[in-house]
Amino acid sequence: MFTKILIANRGEIACRVIKTARKMGIRTVAVYSDADRDARHVMLADEAVHIGPAPSRESYLQADKIIAACQQTGAQAVHPGYGFLSENAEFSRRVEEAGIVFIGPKHHSIAAMGDKIESKKLAGAAGVNCIPGVNDAIESAERAVEIARGIGYPVMIKASAGGGGKGLRVAGNDKEALEGFTSCRNEARNSFGDDRVFIEKFVEEPRHIEIQLIGDSQGNVLYLNERECSIQRRHQKVIEEAPSPFISDATRQAMGEQAVALAKAVNYQSAGTVEFVVGKDQSFYFLEMNTRLQVEHPVTECITGLDLVELMIRVAAGEALPLTQDQVKREGWAIECRINAEDPFRNFLPSTGRLVRFQPPSETMFAADTSQWQGVRVDTGVQDGGEIPMHYDSMIAKLIVHGRDRLDAIAKMREALNGFVIRGVSSNIPFQAALLAHPRFVAGDFNTGFIAENYGQGFRAEDVPHDDPDLLLALAAFVHRKYRNRAAQISGQMAGHELSVGEDFVVVTLGQLGARTETPVSVTDFDGKTGSSSITVGPRSYNICSNYPLGGVRLNGTCNGVPLTAQVERGGLASKNPLALRVSHNGTQIDALVLSPRAAQLFALMPYKAPPDMSRFVLSPMPGLLVEVAVQPGQKVQAGERVAVIEAMKMENVLFAAADGVVSKVLAAKGESLTVDQPIVEFS
Repeated sequence: MFTKILIANRGEIACRVIKTARKMGIRTVAVYSDADRDARHVMLADEAVHIGPAPSRESYLQADKIIAACQQTGAQAVHPGYGFLSENAEFSRRVEEAGIVFIGPKHHSIAAMGDKIESKKLAGAAGVNCIPGVNDAIESAERAVEIARGIGYPVMIKASAGGGGKGLRVAGNDKEALEGFTSCRNEARNSFGDDRVFIEKFVEEPRHIEIQLIGDSQGNVLYLNERECSIQRRHQKVIEEAPSPFISDATRQAMGEQAVALAKAVNYQSAGTVEFVVGKDQSFYFLEMNTRLQVEHPVTECITGLDLVELMIRVAAGEALPLTQDQVKREGWAIECRINAEDPFRNFLPSTGRLVRFQPPSETMFAADTSQWQGVRVDTGVQDGGEIPMHYDSMIAKLIVHGRDRLDAIAKMREALNGFVIRGVSSNIPFQAALLAHPRFVAGDFNTGFIAENYGQGFRAEDVPHDDPDLLLALAAFVHRKYRNRAAQISGQMAGHELSVGEDFVVVTLGQLGARTETPVSVTDFDGKTGSSSITVGPRSYNICSNYPLGGVRLNGTCNGVPLTAQVERGGLASKNPLALRVSHNGTQIDALVLSPRAAQLFALMPYKAPPDMSRFVLSPMPGLLVEVAVQPGQKVQAGERVAVIEAMKMENVLFAAADGVVSKVLAAKGESLTVDQPIVEFS
């Protein structure tokens, strides 16, 4: 067994590998860029080596620097994690040639599966179901149309080297096939330096289901059940679960056996995943093989009780797999939500900056620990006060739950999301909460088009209807009463003018553009010792018991005897009104003032102060780097014309003029780091 390994990655996956290595008594070496000097994975590792500037192409993608770091520290093996160089056959080969063990498959296996066209040919030869189509590179748009007609619309046009949704189009007719081929080819050439494109049949109402594999150097390969990954936004997975609520035991076995056959055909050693597209009739077809550890591996760990990172390390060290196919378990139900730094209410634009507060829900399961199940686990590479840099992907954490069955897992996940506190950057938690509450998701009735069908026009606050909106008002009144009770206990109050708390209040819910809704409430039976109150909102009563700490965010307790987790905070970052309480529960959020009846009467007379008119400005929709300003003072610009380009989290965002005008000022320079809503250009 190795005594020291280097992790050629960053963030959550680097921390995950370090935990297993520590359990196994293996010392770890982290690598880091300028942006990650104070990152969590650097702090957790036994040693750390600086490998370059913040951009990944100058640091984490530099094979020479990573191999040199291994030689400098005496690391005997490299774990590549996922992303970066994890599926780079040339890197794997060079590591092996340097006398270092690559904790992953051999370079020839990576190469065989890395080319989408060649991998489909290999899969077909191994007896794996393949989608009808043409797997050879297509030379022209006209030929693409001809092939598409032969297969039958709809068809999928894909770049051979594509990934992450790039170089992929669905065509339903000749015109779309012609245009899609050209777009795919250009996108693939620009993104991957490889413009080969192929065509295959588009499976309608498809599910994205993948089989987890593990193989050793003795020729043994096992399948560790499946993962359901159909909840995707723009071809990026959002929620994953294991097992799938859709496939039968017979389909599971058939998919697993075909995945094993493919792995054996390329002498596969290590963890890997074979992805399938599954039709509504449970017909399944090979998509691709990922020759690395997947982001969503924890859900497989939960239902099998296996530590996949440990198995990867042991296999790389030459050990045989410690179990057989009939010993692979499938117990309970696991769900993973990817918690990303993005603003769902601004079309999921990236959100970077400092994590002013980062308080995950309480964990009862832990990465690298196979002794604790049926609970909550958080895999993350960040910490309170840490930075979400603009140079890498947007993942903050992975929230994983394991339940007795699917409904139990959904309930656990909703409660865990309620208790996940993130401040300083926006997160997609409200969107995750909406997905988990959607009746079709709860019923297991979805496919890869689920998000596009239900949130095709974007995501709005009203897309998260609360099943009991009065509860949010009750929580605001409960917390306000706690603040008033503390104020009443302050010593030195003038005799005869002591603060009287009272029981009757009005909750004023603050809406858009000055809209206000008033709701009378009463709060009685306040007990400071048990932290309980009885709140009446209209005909409904809520007995809330919680030792909520004033100035805190997370509220844990019970409501009418049922466990409750919510978030309530006053002023500061929470709201533009410093006296307002922001209440969040099950993805729904309100800003509310809790006032005495007389104060509510006076507040109703307060005029609404409209925000300044910013229509003459082009504003930055997200934090990021200004990489281009395409206009200059005095220039006439027409609506829809390109104005500026902002880059953040491996994503370019082009800003266009909303109306005709003349540029009066350019307020930001190329290379400047921008904040949200920072003016870039002013029009006269």
